[in-house]
Amino acid sequence: MVINEELLAERKKVSSRRPRFIRQESWRYDKLAENWRKPKGKDNKMRKQKSGVPAIVKIGYRGPKVARGLHPSGYNDNIVFNVNDLAGLDPKKDAIRLAHTVGTRKRKEIITKAAEMGIKVLNAGKLAIKEDKK
Repeated sequence: MVINEELLAERKKVSSRRPRFIRQESWRYDKLAENWRKPKGKDNKMRKQKSGVPAIVKIGYRGPKVARGLHPSGYNDNIVFNVNDLAGLDPKKDAIRLAHTVGTRKRKEIITKAAEMGIKVLNAGKLAIKEDKK
């Protein structure tokens, strides 16, 4: 189920016009990965934004403010560390992501409480499947 489809569509539209940012000279050397690194050289053509070289990351390429932080399902993403963090969340707009430091016992408690409240758990994993079988 996807919510906020119009916000996600707007974000995708902006993202489609955004260039693919690649690391300088990554097309030249196999040892350099394409993942983004800021160009920092004194005479660097990419840093100086000369024509014919790839674009660099700038604030103008940022996505729409209302769509920032949305999960691809359209829910607002909230990290949860304990059961008390579930208070004040709206099941129609918010979904939870369990923090990686949360142990198995507390995970089970949070998942059952979230199911009672009707809140979607984005990374429930195998625990949610076990809960359904019981």
